[in-house]
Amino acid sequence: MSNSLTSTDDKLYNRRAIEAAIRIGLVLLLVIWCFYIVRPFILLVLWGAIIAVAVYPLFVKLQSVLGGRQKLAATLMSLIALAMLVIPSVMLSGSAIENSQKLATGLEEGTLSIPPPSDSVQAWPLVGEKLHKSWSLATSNLSAAINKYQEQFTEFAKWILAAAAGAGAVLLQFIVSIIIAGMLLVYAKSGVEVVEKISARLMGERGGKTFAGMAGATIRSVAQGVLGVAVIQAVLAGIGLLVIGVPYAGIWTLLVLLLAIIQLPTILVLGPIIIYVFTITSTVPAVIFMIWSLLVGVSDSVLKPLLLGRGLDIPMLVILLGAIGGMILWGIIGLFVGAVVLAVGYRLFVLWLTEGLEAVEDVPVDT
Repeated sequence: MSNSLTSTDDKLYNRRAIEAAIRIGLVLLLVIWCFYIVRPFILLVLWGAIIAVAVYPLFVKLQSVLGGRQKLAATLMSLIALAMLVIPSVMLSGSAIENSQKLATGLEEGTLSIPPPSDSVQAWPLVGEKLHKSWSLATSNLSAAINKYQEQFTEFAKWILAAAAGAGAVLLQFIVSIIIAGMLLVYAKSGVEVVEKISARLMGERGGKTFAGMAGATIRSVAQGVLGVAVIQAVLAGIGLLVIGVPYAGIWTLLVLLLAIIQLPTILVLGPIIIYVFTITSTVPAVIFMIWSLLVGVSDSVLKPLLLGRGLDIPMLVILLGAIGGMILWGIIGLFVGAVVLAVGYRLFVLWLTEGLEAVEDVPVDT
């Protein structure tokens, strides 16, 4: 009798285990299937969500100005963001195309001239003598210099074309992401509720709201402290380049912006330009431009403490390390993902330490 009951229980247990395994397998298959369906849109939606979170405070103010008309406010925010992205891109690309055409025409007609190098170039350490020789050859016989360095010019042209194609794809991606961000702003309230519910399921009711709010604040902090500072540096550098009359100022400004975003010193671009300016202008304007460029380079050390981590109970170093580490792993979008992940991890670690200390303090001490 006992053996019969045991056998029945075993069969029932095995049946339930098999049914559970089948259900789990089907759910896993459905999740994987859904993932592959939405995979082409994940990056676009993620960028859209980041943009929406970053501009949400401005959206709320604009909505109140428009009398609470949510759709109109979202549409205006999207149009403003698109204008801020597309207009400079069109101007920059137009300037680059025009300059390239002038360069090509000058090469064909033989009217392109390169100013001779200063004698001080020859005294530069390591590269001065070779640079002076190559520069002098380009000044006296540009065709011979092009033929001599034809392989290097070809590789550089290929890199320029690849960079231009990549920039076009990124521009299109951001246009779509801005449109998605506008759609998300329309449903911002319900979206926040969904994020809070997911966070609550993972971290509890109180922790869910806390961490959901912290994620949004971290994204806005990175947008202000990293992207905002990078834009400020690029604008200041562009003003200096335009005033001093450096050719292709738009391209150098874009390179300064990219370096500032990836947290590299802007002097990598401005340093050679400073040297170039000393060779083509008098001493006083060149010194003023050098001082201006150095101020642009160090401005991030002043601006980041003011903007990065503002409004967060998290050290600025944690946000900055998360942004830089995330960018190394996942590119520009890692600026936000890395900062959010490291901020949440840091906060969980602090809560774990605090709860541990409170538990120790609550233990009665025998006297």
